[in-house]
Formats: sequence, C-alpha cells, structure tokens
Amino acid sequence: MTTHGDSATRTGTPAVAARIGPATGDDPPATHADGLPGALAGLRAAIGAARFPLALPSAEPARRAATSLSHQLDDYLLPRLARLDAPLLVVVGGSTGAGKSTLVNSLVQARVSAAGVLRPTTRSPVLVCNPADASWFRQGDLLPGLTRTNEPSEDPSSLHLVTAPALPAGLAFLDAPDIDSVVDANRALAGQLLAAADLWLFVTTAARYADAVPWELLRGARARGTVIAMVLDRVPPEAIDEITAHLSEMLAAQDLAAAPLFVLPETRVDGQGLLPERVTAPLSAWFARLAADVEARSAVVRQTLDGALGALHPAVLELAGAADEQVAAADALDERVRAAYRAAERTVDQGLRDGRLLRGEVLARWQEFVGTGEFFRTLEARIGRLRDRVVAAVTGRPAPAAELRTAIESQLVTLLRGVAAEAAENAYTGWKAHPAGAELLEPELAHASEDLPGRAERLVRDWQRTVLELVQSEGGDRRFMARTAAYAVNATGLAVMIAVFASTAFIPTGLEVATGAGTAVAGQAVLQAIFGDQAVRNLATKARSDLLDRIGALLAEEAARFLARTEAARPAAETGATLHRAAGAVEKARHRSGLTHPGRPTPPPINPGGAR
Repeated sequence: MTTHGDSATRTGTPAVAARIGPATGDDPPATHADGLPGALAGLRAAIGAARFPLALPSAEPARRAATSLSHQLDDYLLPRLARLDAPLLVVVGGSTGAGKSTLVNSLVQARVSAAGVLRPTTRSPVLVCNPADASWFRQGDLLPGLTRTNEPSEDPSSLHLVTAPALPAGLAFLDAPDIDSVVDANRALAGQLLAAADLWLFVTTAARYADAVPWELLRGARARGTVIAMVLDRVPPEAIDEITAHLSEMLAAQDLAAAPLFVLPETRVDGQGLLPERVTAPLSAWFARLAADVEARSAVVRQTLDGALGALHPAVLELAGAADEQVAAADALDERVRAAYRAAERTVDQGLRDGRLLRGEVLARWQEFVGTGEFFRTLEARIGRLRDRVVAAVTGRPAPAAELRTAIESQLVTLLRGVAAEAAENAYTGWKAHPAGAELLEPELAHASEDLPGRAERLVRDWQRTVLELVQSEGGDRRFMARTAAYAVNATGLAVMIAVFASTAFIPTGLEVATGAGTAVAGQAVLQAIFGDQAVRNLATKARSDLLDRIGALLAEEAARFLARTEAARPAAETGATLHRAAGAVEKARHRSGLTHPGRPTPPPINPGGAR
C-alpha cells in the first residue's frame, strides 16, 4: 500500500483481454449472436409467465427473485448483449451519507448530482456521460423501465441524463440511491441499478465500512461475477493504515481481494462542493486509463456479462422449484377437498346399504301404506296369496302413498344435508391447517351452500320420478302394467325406492329384518311377484346407481366452491419444467457464445498486483 498525496490506493493498469469477436490462435470464434439472445428472450418470457400466488414460505422470495431476474434481463443482459461495444456503465452505490454524489461530481468536475446533508439526497438516479455517448443512453435500451429526463426529478422511476465533457468517452457514471435508504422504493431501485452495472464502484466510509447491508450486496455482486472497485471515503489521516488493513482483510475473507481499493482521506470540499483534485487523482487516473483502453473495457464487460449469465442458471432453478411447490400445494389442497367429499359419498352409500334409512318415518309410512291392503287390491291375483303374510308383518293405520314418498324424500334430504355439512367442515379444517389454504378461505366455506337444501330436495324428487319411469319402461309383465295403469306404477315405484335402501337387492338379512320389521321382505316378495327375481335385482341396481350418481354430482358442486379457488390461484403445471428448459438453453448458449473460454479463466480487467 502506498500513498499519493493525501490518498492511499491499491490499483493496477488495465489488463489485456481476449477480444469478443473473430479470434486467432486457440480463441474460439464468438457466436453470441447465434443463439444467446434468443435463449435469453425465451427465459425472459418464461420468468414473466411464472406465477406464485399461493401463500407458501417460498412464494414471496420467488416473486422477488422473479422481479429481480426480469429487471436484470431487461435492464442489462439483453441490451448489453445486443451492444457489447456500448459505453462502460459504472454504477456508484453505497450506504447513506457515504458521499457518492460528491464523489461523482468531483470525478466529472461538475455539480451534476445533488449532494447535501438531507437524506436521502439522491431520490432518482443520475447518469453522467460524455456528450459523444449520450445517444446510447438516451435510446432507453439500457434500463428501459426508467423515463429519461433532462432535469432533476423527485420521481424514482426517472433517469436524469447529464453530459460532462470532462468525463472520457466510453465511460459513464450512474449515481444510484442509497442501498440502505429509509425509503423502500429507493432501496429497491438501488438494487436494480447495481444489477445493471458493468462495474460497481462501491463507496463506503471509515465509520460504515463494516455494516451488514453493503456486505450482503457485495457478496451478491461477487456471486454474479460483477467487476467491483471500492472507495473508502472520509478516513481520518491518522487511521488510514489501520482501517485500510482491516478492510483489506474483510475483502479477502469474502473472496474480494482482487477488487481495487481507493482510500480517500477526510477533507474539505471546495466552493463548488467538489473534493480536491489531489484526493481524487488516483481514482480519476484509473478510470481514464480504463476509458482509453478498448480491450480493458471489453474485459470488464465480458467478465460481468458472463458472470451474470452464469448466475442465471441456479437462480432460475430455484424459481422452478418454487413453481413446482406451488403446483404441489394446489394439488394437496385439491386432494384434501376431494377426500372430504369422497368420504361424504361413502357415507351416503353406506347409508343406503345398512338399512338406516328404513328406520323412523319411512318405515312407519311404508307399514301404513302396505297395511291398508290398497296396495295389493290393484295387483294381479297371482300375488294375492302373499297379501295375508305381508299384511301380517306390518301394522298401522292407512296412509296415502304421497306421505310415504314425502317421508323418503325427507329422509334422503336429511342425509344429504348432514354429509354435505360434514364434508364442508372437513375441507375447511384441512385448508385451514395448510398455509396456502388458509389464505384462500372465506367463512362461508365452513358450511354447505345456502341453497343446498333446495337442491337436495329437487335431486330426490327428480330421482323419484326417474324410478317411476324406470318401473314403467322396464316392467316384466307389460300386460299387468297396462291393466293396473298409474296406481300400480306409483305403488311399485315406491316399493323399489324402499328396496333401494337395502344393500342386498331385497335378499333379507338379519339386519334388514330387524331394522325394517319385515319391510325388506315385503318389498322383495311384492316386486318378485310382479317382475321376477332377476328383474328385481336389475331395477334395484339401476335405481341405486342413478341415485348415487345424482348425489355424487351434488357433492361435486359443493366441492367446486373450494376447487374453484385453487384453480384460480393455480400456476400452470408446466411452469417449473419450462423454467428448467429455458435456463438450460441459456447455459448451453452461454458456453457456445465466445464470452467464456473453457479450460482457462477470463483475464481480469485489473491486475491487483500492479500497485504503484
């Protein structure tokens, strides 16, 4: 380490870099225009299409990463790849009060960026370039999201363009907002601008050089391969050696020992607010040499560009993993809902099989209906001999068929309301226990739909009508059906409905006899006498299947209240795979581009060993 006047520097001369373009010797030809821009455009589209709507722990970091990657592609990679010969962009970044604006003004020998004690001072970025380079930055290819202005602005989405003849052509400075600004938008913009730098000039002070935030950004820049130079500002002259040594150790520990370090002593500014020329001379001379050497600038561009391209692959793979987590979470939420409503369907099916629906009101009304003898008087004489046995098995006062039909409807509707309410509660509880599901819930989902009772009643009535149509169309003895007409159809249909509530297609079991007090036996005997044994089984199977299909559709409509929410939030299933393919395509194109040289490192733009 040597001193130059009141300043200490660790610098070197620009190194010779391999050219980007036709090469000689063992340099591969540069083919960056053949596939890399197209691959990057494909990756940009894939990232832009990625969505992370479900509230998972990985969602917010993925959204931030997607935004950051999109900005870097739009702001830097795509425009820089299109114009490798464009002026070198040096983004001047650092902590609050580090003196970034004062340093920029001093390097270009003009007050181009506001400096002062109020924080934040730089509210919108200021870009300074030589007049010969102004057209490139005014076109808006670089940092296209920022509106170009010719006047200072308080709008952080604007980019104030200033020309300074004292700044050499081929080089531009961008004074960025504070990386630790109290204004969120300023911090976000600072990060965005640093990712668009060919070279990051990091400015810190003797009092702030060990702060955590700058080092986090420095590690990120190093990981991306960005070329970094450092300015340690406002150092008390008596502490230069001690602080410089400590900072150098910190840089080495973070694998940043190669970063040129410029130490500026604490000093007064002149009447124009500029640092004395003797203080900034080493840094100005270093930038002058860099601006004058096309190959050195190319080395900086290529190192930073290739590093940024190389960092895309792992970053996009993490993004793809987060997208896959979104799809898996949506699938898991859907499965919890479907499981709840499958259980409801099983409960209904079991209810039709175990005889529970033959209890209570339905049993009483069936006993009354059969016990009047009216049911049998309309039937053919060949089943008359069964009447005494059947009537003896049941008792009660006469009741019309309509009451039995209403009782069947009421029993089924009660069952449906119960299972729908239980399924809604189970699905709601399952979602509430899942971080993504909890965010999608609304209180009304904890219960069945308000109109479910009405829909259940219509379902049962429609099913009852279908059973009557089934009896009429598939009766075994058409002459009998014709003679007994509507009453026989209605009575027989009611018997089919009763029989549907037994799982064994009217073959009596101990449970059925105990539950129905002979009801199933009576239904079986009546129907077999009319249609025959096999016809009885066919009627029962069809009627039960039709009822279960209708109930399945009703419960599916209830489940759809949940599933519609995941469908609206669900990212495309192929998002992760698309990101994987796009990242792989960029990586392959990068290795074919001529920006990298397999088997040998890219020459550094600065030789840190050449101190003077």
